[in-house]
Amino acid sequence: MTAPQIKFGTDGWRGVIGDDFTFASVRRVAQGTAEYLLSRSADPLAVIGYDCRFASEEFARSVADVFAANRVRSLIFDRPSPTQVASWTVIDRKATGAAVITASHNPYLFNGVKYKPETGSSAPSGVIADLERRINAAPEVSAPERGKSSDLVTVYDPRGPYYAQIARMVDLEIIKGAGLRIVHECMYGSGYRYIADLLGGGSTSVTELHHERNPFFGGINPEPIPPNIDAAVAVMRAGGGNDLCICTDGDADRVGIIDETGRFVDQLQVYALLMLYLFEVRGMGGPVVKTINMTSMADKLGAEFGAEVFEVPVGFKNIAPKMMEADAVLGGEESGGYAIRGHIPERDGILVGLLFADMIVRLGKPLSQILADLEKRVGPHAYSRHDIHLARDTYDTERQRILDVLKANEPAEVAGVKVARVRSDDGFKFYLADGSWVLLRTSGTEPLIRIYSEAATPADVEARLAAIEDIVGLRAHA
Repeated sequence: MTAPQIKFGTDGWRGVIGDDFTFASVRRVAQGTAEYLLSRSADPLAVIGYDCRFASEEFARSVADVFAANRVRSLIFDRPSPTQVASWTVIDRKATGAAVITASHNPYLFNGVKYKPETGSSAPSGVIADLERRINAAPEVSAPERGKSSDLVTVYDPRGPYYAQIARMVDLEIIKGAGLRIVHECMYGSGYRYIADLLGGGSTSVTELHHERNPFFGGINPEPIPPNIDAAVAVMRAGGGNDLCICTDGDADRVGIIDETGRFVDQLQVYALLMLYLFEVRGMGGPVVKTINMTSMADKLGAEFGAEVFEVPVGFKNIAPKMMEADAVLGGEESGGYAIRGHIPERDGILVGLLFADMIVRLGKPLSQILADLEKRVGPHAYSRHDIHLARDTYDTERQRILDVLKANEPAEVAGVKVARVRSDDGFKFYLADGSWVLLRTSGTEPLIRIYSEAATPADVEARLAAIEDIVGLRAHA
């Protein structure tokens, strides 16, 4: 029987555990990846990381075994760790690449493999194509005898070098001595202890929520947005004097922020606040990169600071190359992933959370006031996203139908507002005459359709989302 084709989405390959994500399929991915690593170096060194999902450490060890059978040396982490820690280890140890066992913020049923090249970034399209070709050409791969090539596998603690790098990116001593009360919502993910360790030893305190391992993620998706973080919102609203809540996803490369009042600072606002902080507080300058589902507030700030704003398709496989090409200050996408110049061209939820703490300390204001100042500067902002889940077995057919319908019925106006222009290289984005926008795109990692909108008021946002859902016949699912 022919093995099923393995296809990478916006960041790696993901599948349902026990269905398409099995030890046999992971060995095929490892074999193709080993061949790719050997094409890059005569003596490659690979980093292998993993998250807190079901059996992730065993899947990681299986990857190490296949690498060793191919005479590829590897450093396998000694504990679940954030994906960006693997990325930084690639840079620090001058490794050829990294394989990380994780399904990021996907539901608990999923696991996956992310590949990071020598730059530590998400794999660009050319690398993905090469990996997929090699993986799908690989026949069934038998499980190598464990221990036969154990001299090629080194168990490695990645924390020290990563902590040193974070200390170069942000003045931890200032934050430690500021007396902040920080909550870290770990979401049962691999970011546990990282912020607490980095800020330990001073007057600032860090309280962790959901820091124990739970492969079921407490029955929620480990994506740091409401309603998944409602427990953290409740803690911040309880009046305990907390200054900031940093929420990290399943592999801690994405971040969500809650202010001291319990208000969720949405992903678009986080990007705009980071941009303002980097330019005004940190004195950085240069272009920024955002995905098509990111905020128009960046364009307003870019005009104010004379900074070019590049808009690319969704995924860090698109953000990272543009950041490196343009030497961009900031890169970001709507799913809560942000990258900062001087670090890795990759998401890092731990670093961004610490930058928000630094922002509060340096500006001497509570986060709610900093956000209010931003809104005065760029005007009113509202944003929402509708996730419409479809059946896995009919997803490919349905997603194509939806895209075809929208292509054939491109509206001249949406919710009564004229369409100024359309972008169609990653779904369909309608830029409206009043500065608002609405986007429909299909997920590359889950069987769902996502519709996004940003406008002046929540009512305007919902009207734009509903208009697109009506065109493609999705209102019944929303």
